Amino acid sequence: MRLQRRMARVAGGTGDGLKGRRIVVTRAREQARDLIRALEDHGAEAVLAPVIRIQPLENLGSLRAALTGLSAYRWVVFTSQNAVQIVLDRLVAWGLTPRVFASTSIAAIGTATAEALRQRGLIPALLPDEFVAEALAEALVRHSGGSLAGVRVLIPSAEDAREALAAGLRQAGAAVDALPVYKTVAAQTDLRGVADDIIGGRIDAVTFTSASTVRCFVDLIGPEVATSGRFVAATIGPVTGGTARELGLRNVMEAEPHTVPGLVDSLVRRFA
Repeated sequence: MRLQRRMARVAGGTGDGLKGRRIVVTRAREQARDLIRALEDHGAEAVLAPVIRIQPLENLGSLRAALTGLSAYRWVVFTSQNAVQIVLDRLVAWGLTPRVFASTSIAAIGTATAEALRQRGLIPALLPDEFVAEALAEALVRHSGGSLAGVRVLIPSAEDAREALAAGLRQAGAAVDALPVYKTVAAQTDLRGVADDIIGGRIDAVTFTSASTVRCFVDLIGPEVATSGRFVAATIGPVTGGTARELGLRNVMEAEPHTVPGLVDSLVRRFA
């Protein structure tokens, strides 16, 4: 509820800024609720069409070893809510408690990731102003006085995560363990109805909160519909927006700031 209230506040409260607009939500089903709620608070009709699902990796032995020896790390960096959920769920399953994080510092990308940590009793020590990997790497370097020489960093992440964060930290001298803990796979969602609505001009925007949602959307709905230009491709930030453009989507907009509330706020401005 705190996250929902914050989303409404950041996105300008509730109102009719999206009244009559039909907006597709492509997030994983279990993560779509807050975005749907925020869109509906602004009068939109949200169309749930999850194109991905989050699947924990079967072999998480490396993560278990890292968590039991967490005092060896100066920083643990969480780049998504998915990583928070999987790490904290496994922590309990392995008989550990969040107190193991008392020996290290936590950094997070994005307010939603930070909120997910707080809900589990963990307070991030660092949250960059811009919610992209490069900004977090720069913030960690500044926080450490310009150098990360000899600093060990743990990054539990997606199997196909970008290398920008780990590369930036290593360039600053850090010893980085980037451990894949989950993978994003295509959901078996039938998008024929959504495709018909797009071609018929009954969809105003499609939201994308990660590069994987763009790729899976194109695969599921087909390039012809995806690149038709008949909808606004509303992306959460430059990485997702770049993927959309690379795959030929048109009318691409990027949220400012690069958060779910920022995405809703940007849509309100776009359709004002």
